Amino acid sequence: MIELEGSLELEDPVLLAAFEGWNDAADAASAALDHLAKVWKARPIAALDPDDYYDFQVNRPTVRLDQDGVRQLTWPTTRVLVATPPDAPRDVILVRGIEPNMRWRQFCDEIMTLGDSVGAEMCVLLGALLADSPHTRPIPVTASATDPELAQVLGLEASRYEGPTGVVGVLQDACQKAGLPAVSFWAAVPHYVAQPPCPKATLALLRKVEDLLDLAIPLGELPEDARAWERGVNDLARDDSEVSEYVRSLEQARDAADLPEATGEAIAREFERYLRRRPERGAD
Repeated sequence: MIELEGSLELEDPVLLAAFEGWNDAADAASAALDHLAKVWKARPIAALDPDDYYDFQVNRPTVRLDQDGVRQLTWPTTRVLVATPPDAPRDVILVRGIEPNMRWRQFCDEIMTLGDSVGAEMCVLLGALLADSPHTRPIPVTASATDPELAQVLGLEASRYEGPTGVVGVLQDACQKAGLPAVSFWAAVPHYVAQPPCPKATLALLRKVEDLLDLAIPLGELPEDARAWERGVNDLARDDSEVSEYVRSLEQARDAADLPEATGEAIAREFERYLRRRPERGAD
């Protein structure tokens, strides 16, 4: 079982989790966790025993040389970090790992035990999938909650997806059975540019986390990285007439399906995000 390093005194903690693998197209979700760990200066407090969950012929350990030239072995696992965002009313427990190769129910039980031990009030799960989404439009992010009532309270549209699921879906189900409110956000990565990274999708997920937790996330160079990524894909598309035509067809389908965004709710949401960011901008 997970053993925390020392005692923790946390304020209204939330679990925030993402996993590499099937749930993480273009590494967009795990990159979001990495960004949060960096900007919030998260510190590691625990790790799951990799022998229980990983096939090391599928997820191999890695070797690197430290500053003294000594070889260090790092095992694939799921790690737990704690962060206290500046001026935030709550602490955040980051769960950053790799989708397990086996014993998924035991894996989720360990994370649920972690949530119970720290008094987590909610679990937020991040994922990314490949979709028919044009890179020139905002990255769609779908949401689902553990029950329709929670979705209504948070103003989320319940997911209608049916089919195979990954550990994110299994963990959300475990939250529901344990009575822990849980929300998952999935970014739709354009399938024709599936290679990581996809900073535009990572940015879309972080903005959903901002809105849900009502806090400002320092974005650093991520917005410019997203713009550079889009420019790079534009350049590639211009060099291939078939790709260009395909992107145009996706744009037309997306524009025809989208509802107007200039609603009072959308404007209010953007204004609230602007107000949250004002201290960050003033510090630059």
